[in-house]
Amino acid sequence: MDDVMGHAGMAATAVRHLRAAGSPTAVEPLPRPVLRAVREDERPPVDPAAFRRVLGHFASGVTIVTALDATGPTGFACQSFASLSLDPPLVAFMVARTSTTWPRIAAAGTFCVNVLGADQGELCRSFAVSGADKFAGVDWTPTPETGSPRLPGAPAWIDCTITTVHTGGDHLIVVGRVESLGATEDSDPLLFHRGRFGRFSS
Repeated sequence: MDDVMGHAGMAATAVRHLRAAGSPTAVEPLPRPVLRAVREDERPPVDPAAFRRVLGHFASGVTIVTALDATGPTGFACQSFASLSLDPPLVAFMVARTSTTWPRIAAAGTFCVNVLGADQGELCRSFAVSGADKFAGVDWTPTPETGSPRLPGAPAWIDCTITTVHTGGDHLIVVGRVESLGATEDSDPLLFHRGRFGRFSS
């Protein structure tokens, strides 16, 4: 610790000296790292079809991630969503690097995760189509903090501000800080398992 403090003290002394001498003290920022997909030499010997088939055995909930940018509402269907941290309150979702919706969400800087209910399979399908006007005929209300679209009938919603974005192969890992949220207690979730929608049964 003494060595660290000593180095910090020497650095501060050097900066004061340079300022007194009229020398520039600003350091040129390093170039931003290039976002990339998986390189050829990183590709594992796993057949993509087998990967999808095996991972399809993991049942997940289904969400629609929405945002409001300068041109209007946007969003996409997303299975890759998870809670990340309680303190601070963080969630994360994954989005393909090829997504045309992601740049608009990134530009907005905020998003809302709409957790879908058991009867919202058709709504999910409409938001899974690329290039379409996904909000055509869809009513929505702004969330209280960020104004991101909150979809009707969704059993739960989480209103977030983007904090960090990480690379993850051919996807991006988006971390958001929860600003507000809400839920209805008596609603079954929409589930996705092995390529099909489903629901809990007693």
